[in-house]
Amino acid sequence: MFGFGGPGELEILPQELKDRMDRGEEIVIIDVREDWEHARVHIPDTKHIPLNRLPNEIGVLDKTQDIVVYCHHGTRSMQACQYLQRMGFQKIKNLRGGIDAYAKIVDPSMPRY
Repeated sequence: MFGFGGPGELEILPQELKDRMDRGEEIVIIDVREDWEHARVHIPDTKHIPLNRLPNEIGVLDKTQDIVVYCHHGTRSMQACQYLQRMGFQKIKNLRGGIDAYAKIVDPSMPRY
């Protein structure tokens, strides 16, 4: 379970996400990048909700689930996490460094852009 602590607690490191996925933990992973970015490369089994559509699609998310949000480098996904937090979500994390860091650290076979 994620929860919140001090500063930086809103983030999860790429390897930590991979480890949790490998353990079979139930985590909803949301890609807030644009359609063309998601089509280019994405973490498997993610929900694709571009940042500009998040307010309209927030109803598909469950506030009780652990949620990790990612974008290219982590800026848009941090905005999404802050928005979700304001909307009452408490179990959310931003993927530090985005999919670019995930590709570098976890899966170098992923295309980078």
